[in-house]
Amino acid sequence: MTTRFVLIGTSHAGNVGATARAMKVMGFDDLVLVAPRWDDVLARQEAIDRASGATEVLAKARIVATLDEAVEGVDVLCATAMTPRDFGPPTSTPREHLPTLVGRRVAFLFGSERYGMRNEDVYRCHVALTIPTAADYGSLNLAAAVQLVAYEWRLALGGFDVKPSAPPVVAADAKAVSGMLAHWEEALVAIRFLDPAAPKKLMPRLHQMFNRAQPTPEEIHILRGVAKAMLEAAKKGTP
Repeated sequence: MTTRFVLIGTSHAGNVGATARAMKVMGFDDLVLVAPRWDDVLARQEAIDRASGATEVLAKARIVATLDEAVEGVDVLCATAMTPRDFGPPTSTPREHLPTLVGRRVAFLFGSERYGMRNEDVYRCHVALTIPTAADYGSLNLAAAVQLVAYEWRLALGGFDVKPSAPPVVAADAKAVSGMLAHWEEALVAIRFLDPAAPKKLMPRLHQMFNRAQPTPEEIHILRGVAKAMLEAAKKGTP
């Protein structure tokens, strides 16, 4: 079972080290950084110092250029977005929602310290996790947010003594869904169903629909076949 923590656009080396420490005490070690401010952030002294003994998590961590690379092999994407969006995935607290994900391959996404998560990244997720805080002060340090989510996920998994059962059906990973939708977007433009100059929210809505459907790899293959057929029909000038 995959549990991955993804930090997007992180700007402070200390937060990376503190995140590694927060993960290790809850028994997790799959850390991926997407386009951090510093290319050598995992080796910076501040990161090593704040890891406080969790250096093996830093040693195993990966730096990638895109979110697609970071979520490869994952079924469910959980945004951590404290600010409500007018559109996007359902919002829930970790304690309410995480028990429903036991047995799935899960990635927890955290935005930059200054700006949080971008709307387009939140739209890709299956759920937006919100941590209950005081009404007049809801600002959480990045590593503190990681610690809370890691703790709640460990509780959902049954602590350290209970192993979750394997999922009965393996859904296609998030990268496969994103690639299929890119193929569909090209086809929808080709048949003039989607106007690239005024796309509105068609593609984010389709992303949410397929996230809910949780298609298998075989179903992704079929959907790509449909997109290919649409593109071929458009080239021939047939309806």
